[in-house]
Amino acid sequence: MQTIDQALEKLKKSDFRAKFHLDSKDRTYIEEKGMETIRRHAEDFVAKRLAPAVIPNDGRQTPMRGHPVFKAQHACACCCRGCLNKWYRVPKGVELTQDQQRRLVNLLMAWIEREMGKR
Repeated sequence: MQTIDQALEKLKKSDFRAKFHLDSKDRTYIEEKGMETIRRHAEDFVAKRLAPAVIPNDGRQTPMRGHPVFKAQHACACCCRGCLNKWYRVPKGVELTQDQQRRLVNLLMAWIEREMGKR
């Protein structure tokens, strides 16, 4: 099992994943809402959009913009079950456990925190 640091390093090597960054609008939103609110949003998105065993619109459920967590999901390959399977060997068709959901949220938040540190 890889650490968050290892996962983020591996993701940086993907041209597609590495192109995602927070813009000034995202940064302002995060600063206004606070990291705990952003974490709750991430928990909600993961629980509703990734955790179910069957996702009717899998592969299209996560927009590429509109919320900082959406950008984090694409940057971290946590946008759909196909990417979760490809990058983290999380099988499709099986509901994510609470532990898996927590780990994904921790990865997303680590990416967001690193992006917020870049000025």
